[in-house]
Amino acid sequence: MLRPSIRPSTLKKRAAVLLSISTVAAALASPVTAAPAAPRPGVPAPAGAAAALTWTGCATTRYPTLQCASLRVPLDHDSPGGRTIALALTRVPHTAATSEGPLLVNPGGPGGSGRALAGFVAAALPKDVAARYDVIGFDPRGVGKSEPALDCGSGYFSPVRPDPVPLDEQTEQANLKRVKGFVESCQTRHADVLPYIGTVSAARDIEAVRTALGARKISYFGYSYGTYLGAVYAKLHPDRIHRLVLDSVVDPGGVWYEDNLAQDQAFDARHKAFLAWVAQYDGKYRLGSDPAAVERRWYAMRESLRGTPAGGKVGPAELEDTYLPGGYFNGYWPNLAQAFSAYAVDKDPKPLVAAYQRFGAVEPSAGNSYSVYTAVQCRDSAWPKDWNQWRADMWRTHAKAPFMTWNNAWYNAPCAFWPGEQLQAPDVTNADLPQALLFQATEDAATPFEGAVSMRRKLAGAALVVEEGGGNHGISLSGNKCLDEKLSAYLLTGKAADATCPAQPAPKPATATRVVPPSAGGAALHGLLGFRG
Repeated sequence: MLRPSIRPSTLKKRAAVLLSISTVAAALASPVTAAPAAPRPGVPAPAGAAAALTWTGCATTRYPTLQCASLRVPLDHDSPGGRTIALALTRVPHTAATSEGPLLVNPGGPGGSGRALAGFVAAALPKDVAARYDVIGFDPRGVGKSEPALDCGSGYFSPVRPDPVPLDEQTEQANLKRVKGFVESCQTRHADVLPYIGTVSAARDIEAVRTALGARKISYFGYSYGTYLGAVYAKLHPDRIHRLVLDSVVDPGGVWYEDNLAQDQAFDARHKAFLAWVAQYDGKYRLGSDPAAVERRWYAMRESLRGTPAGGKVGPAELEDTYLPGGYFNGYWPNLAQAFSAYAVDKDPKPLVAAYQRFGAVEPSAGNSYSVYTAVQCRDSAWPKDWNQWRADMWRTHAKAPFMTWNNAWYNAPCAFWPGEQLQAPDVTNADLPQALLFQATEDAATPFEGAVSMRRKLAGAALVVEEGGGNHGISLSGNKCLDEKLSAYLLTGKAADATCPAQPAPKPATATRVVPPSAGGAALHGLLGFRG
């Protein structure tokens, strides 16, 4: 359930997206010729590279120097003379006299669009750091503005869905029918492309981007699933890495079935943390001061919605979708708590429906991001093909972690029925890299802490910066000064050390029902990452 992306995702309605790349300034649509990067020891800029890509102005009010380009790459990298597809790129050019070269950024997913992230990262980094990089965003193959963009059909997440918890055979069969229908639609629409959608193919695309940029080496900064994509690229091309930053790190040993089972338990723990926070403010939310009692009331709300969905839209599945973002970013807790209180105490379902529309409802572009998510994850590695194994594993996990286990199971269930060859996930163990820098919160639900420890062991010499007690996903450039200082220092020097930073304070109850404003660093970042990515 990385869906950022952060399974990044990228499926949920974004509460605080900082920009829409589609609203470009038409007046800046002429080609732009950027000044070549000045040579640096170890990262010289080859002569004649500027012609490989044509950058056009696509500025926004927030990012006035943003540029766009398109790059054609082979659909099948093993047949470079065959069909090609297009990757959509963005760039904020460096302004310093001396450049560190390109910094490719990825928000996760799989399925997350990275075009908006270039502007965010360039603006969020200190000016003297950003000035030394060409910050490059990109939509991976199949995503967003890249062509072709996958779309297996809308309606998979339309309310009201069957209860994720299959308490009877009828409910289980209803969910299986949805899953199999989605798989059939994907195969019908994209059978020619699906065999070439996956992390290894996306990593080979990154190498094509590097070549087109004319850079001997690139730096890479990835969140969530983007950490795994970066590690795979580094495994394929360790000699092409200048800097490598991985934030909220995927466990490379669990790709992908085992990682999802680990997420189920981590999200349950994070949901309990939210309910304990609600209990601290009984005077505000009137749901009780005992966390266990508050939890019982939340599940009573869930049970009530099985019989009567709120507003005809929010049943148990939609309720879980609504509260899932709280596991990614605690800045949403006040709004979610108010909706809970209104429903459970005041018997008013309207705030819950509003919270679903803000946090849980699927946006129109979700058909693309979820299609890519399934295409990547289902092909990347082996999944159990026997549904009896899924059923047994989910009930066993559900007994310990009821919050999201079955919801997550149906999110990934297409992989049980996905046709075609399943690849073997590459071993990303790497002793040939320059030092990498990893960031991880100890209580992160989407990428549990153990994954960062595992990745650190696999990347020789890597440094791990831990946000002690933090539970948010995607923690650098999110308002924690301690983390951001270490990120900046590494991007300037390439050197880092293991360190611990304190977590940011927990939120306070909101004085009014509202979404965290876009000006808040964490909200902005999590809008870009998406709620499942």
